[in-house]
Amino acid sequence: MGLALYRKYRSKSLDEIVGQSHITDILRRSIASGNVAHAYLLTGPRGVGKTSIARILAHEINGLPYSDESTHLDIIEIDAASNNSVEDIRDLRERVQIAPTSAAKKVYIIDEVHMLSKSAFNALLKTLEEPPEHVVFILATTDVEKLPATIVSRTQRFNFRAISVEDAVAHLTDIAKKEKIPVDTEALHLIAEHSMGSFRDSISMLDQLQSSEGGKITVKAVEAMMGLAPRETIESLLAAYRAQDITTIVTTLNRYEQQGTPASTLVRQLISVINGKVINEPDLLSLLDSLLDATKSAWPYVKLMTALAVTRGAIQPAAPRPAPVVVKPQEPEAAKVQEPLREEVSEEQLPEPAKPPVPTAKTAKPATSQPFAWEKFLAVIKEQASGIYTILLKCGYTYDGSTLTIYAGRKFNKTQIDKAHALLAQTFELLSPNSNEVIVRAETQVPENSQTAAILDIMGGGQEVKL
Repeated sequence: MGLALYRKYRSKSLDEIVGQSHITDILRRSIASGNVAHAYLLTGPRGVGKTSIARILAHEINGLPYSDESTHLDIIEIDAASNNSVEDIRDLRERVQIAPTSAAKKVYIIDEVHMLSKSAFNALLKTLEEPPEHVVFILATTDVEKLPATIVSRTQRFNFRAISVEDAVAHLTDIAKKEKIPVDTEALHLIAEHSMGSFRDSISMLDQLQSSEGGKITVKAVEAMMGLAPRETIESLLAAYRAQDITTIVTTLNRYEQQGTPASTLVRQLISVINGKVINEPDLLSLLDSLLDATKSAWPYVKLMTALAVTRGAIQPAAPRPAPVVVKPQEPEAAKVQEPLREEVSEEQLPEPAKPPVPTAKTAKPATSQPFAWEKFLAVIKEQASGIYTILLKCGYTYDGSTLTIYAGRKFNKTQIDKAHALLAQTFELLSPNSNEVIVRAETQVPENSQTAAILDIMGGGQEVKL
């Protein structure tokens, strides 16, 4: 059985450690000067070399050669995940009193030290406060926040960094050459990007892919193995976001959800691509911010859909001609449609009167509104469901004294609003006790005045704002 690549290419000395020079330089000088601490704390994400450095450090403190198979009676490794009780630590306290068998120092490596119980930490603390002269502790953890401050303060702490994509690609390229693995450089970049800063993960991916069909590791092979969407799909999603093409966004996301691709995977891909574009397209920052919350949602695909479709500050499509807004004189008791005033059309600018448009299946029929406390309605919704509130800001409405009709304008918006229908109905009943129902339509509200409707139709669309 062949040795796994991540074990075969595990570093054997501090000089071989990649991407952590801010740590290895200090440790190398300390060992050379004989200034060895009684306790070290190595913290950082998984797969970046904490355990490797702990083992190397334990051997170099004692001047011993190190290999992956080497063992020594005076270097003891403890997995805190399975040895985390107070009895385990009390047993350790008794054993540390015994002098080393042959080495200068007895070194205890405690991996995943954050897994110790509270009582075990208290027992370890007493040993760290007054350790025997011949003992060195090396503690390693991926979750330093779970360590008591009293433990952290009694160690020399070293914070490991996630491996940069450039360092990962260089290391993978070196391994591929030594192993004679044919691979595209772009494929190595993709592996590095999705290993989340973990050397171990990136090398394991390379190991798994070296038997790819066709004999060469390509971008498509990496995408297939990792369950990624093709780069072209991610670019098309961004293009749909810029154009607010809801149909493309919904269709694409639904397809990948049905295929079983996790929403978190698409989010990571989008973030990776946006990071490379955001300098030249700063408007993408609002999308980037929304994507960070998508994987935390109970409905990640819906959250991702919402981020792409209704993110504040989204880039709007450029139009060949701006859609005007016709302003009507104030009418008694007129309901206000919550749309921004964009342009006022004078009588000289109006085209010849045209026949009113014939309502279609996608166009709502004009309706006469009565007064309704729309602003209060929105305020209540905002407190309970901020995402729905954001969509409602872009909607028109009519109220005939008993029924509130909301014009969502798009099918996607209607789908999202429908999910909060119970909240809308409850709020509506609270503000209008004699009300009947709330109706949501995936249509744009048509102006009451037929001539106004005709003008907007000729000019390519728009909204009527009542003042």
